[in-house]
Amino acid sequence: MSLTVNYYHFLISPFSYLCIDRFNALASKYSLSVNYLPIAPMQVFAETGGVPPAKRHPSRQRLRMDELTRWSQYLGLNKMNLTPAHFPTDQSLGAQMVLAAGGASGQAEAGKLSDALLRAVWEEEKNIADESVLMAAADGAGLVGESLLAQAKESTWVKASADATEKAIDVGVIGSPTFEVNGEVFWGQDRLDFLERALS
Repeated sequence: MSLTVNYYHFLISPFSYLCIDRFNALASKYSLSVNYLPIAPMQVFAETGGVPPAKRHPSRQRLRMDELTRWSQYLGLNKMNLTPAHFPTDQSLGAQMVLAAGGASGQAEAGKLSDALLRAVWEEEKNIADESVLMAAADGAGLVGESLLAQAKESTWVKASADATEKAIDVGVIGSPTFEVNGEVFWGQDRLDFLERALS
């Protein structure tokens, strides 16, 4: 029986973008069932004492950019734009689409959509608040973008998105990416080694 990982993340997080390939490799290696759970950045920051990047002290902003530069170079992610045209942006409808695609129940297409939206922000200079961008990403993930978009606007998925964020905060999530397995929480793309130790 495969393990289940709850993957809490912001769809606009550069650190979630950095971990896409390595996390997917872990999921494949250990035959994981992954619940893709996009959560609301501003609510998580507000309720856990965090501060959005633009409001951080200049030293914290500089160190954040240094880390992104170092990690993107180390991982060979040459397509990453460290100052994307559409950051920050409203990810709420994208999050609802991921959940409507089965993100909370381990559906692979939901994971593909989540990854596509992160790449849209950090590689492709696209605005994931734009409905045409969302539909194209869903189509590329093997979903029917137009119908998924319409479904995601329903109150069921608005509530599901809010519930996912509240659940994340209850679990102890303070940022993105965060992985939860067997009640243990791992925060950060640089904690994937510890996640693998837990899996093995």
